[in-house]
Amino acid sequence: MAIKQLRQEFQLSQETLGHLAEIHPTWISHIESGRMNPTWGNVRRIARGLSVPLPQLAALAEELDPR
Repeated sequence: MAIKQLRQEFQLSQETLGHLAEIHPTWISHIESGRMNPTWGNVRRIARGLSVPLPQLAALAEELDPR
């Protein structure tokens, strides 16, 4: 949820984020929909693709899904 929210705030398509993060856009779709859990390596790559610090992405993820 956090990845999708930030991606939309930055007005990026899944394809563009995939390119920036060097992850196939289909994987971005699967991660955003919860069909796939990303590895920490891919989370770091997505954070870099979004140009946000990893702790900021993690904090937003916790805020949106505090289970």
